Amino acid sequence: MISLRNTWFSVGIAALLWFLMFSPWTAPFVNFWVTMAVSGIILTLLALRLGSKHNTFSPRWPKQLLLGIAIAVVLWGVFWVGDKLSQCMFSFAKPQINGIYSMKGDMPLYGIALLLLLVIGPAEEIFWRGFVQRNMEQRFGPWTGFISATLCYTLVHIWSFNFMLIAAAAACGFCWGILYRFRPQWLPALVISHSLWDVAAFVVFPF
Repeated sequence: MISLRNTWFSVGIAALLWFLMFSPWTAPFVNFWVTMAVSGIILTLLALRLGSKHNTFSPRWPKQLLLGIAIAVVLWGVFWVGDKLSQCMFSFAKPQINGIYSMKGDMPLYGIALLLLLVIGPAEEIFWRGFVQRNMEQRFGPWTGFISATLCYTLVHIWSFNFMLIAAAAACGFCWGILYRFRPQWLPALVISHSLWDVAAFVVFPF
C-alpha cells in the first residue's frame, strides 16, 4: 500500500501545476498546452514511480477500445445537453465557456489534438484514477476514497475562477471516477474515453 504522504504529495504537485496553468497571475506567462503536456508527463512519472506494480487491467483490448469509445460518446452527449441547459439558465455560462476555448491560443488544432490524445488524456486517467483514487480507496475505503479523489480533481481547477470549467471537471471526475470505483480493470477504457472526449470537446465537436 502506498503511503498517504506520497499520495498527498503527488496531489500537491498536481495542484501547483494546475495553479501555474490556470491562475490569472501565472497563465499569461506560460503556454497552456505545452505546460499541460509537461504536467501530464510529470504526473504519469510520479504515478508509475510511487504507484503499485500490481494494477489490474483487462487484457481484452478490443473490449476496452469499444468501451472507451462508448463512454466518450455518452459523456459528450451529456455535456451537449448540459451546455444547452446551462446557457438557458445562466447568463454567465456562454462567456465562461468561450473563456475555456480561448485557451487554444495560437497552437494548431492538430497539435492540440495530438497532445490531448497521446499525452494529456492518458496522463490524467493514469494519475487521478489509477493512482490517486486507487490509493485513497485503499486508505479510506471505496466511497470515501472515490469522493476524496473526485474532490481533489475538481478543486485543482479552482484557480481558473471559471465556474463552468470547475463544474465540467466535477462532472467528468464523477463519471470516470464512479466507473473506476466499480470497474478498476476498465482503466484502459477510461484512458481511451478521456482522450477521445478531450479531442471531441476541444477540437472536433466543440460546444
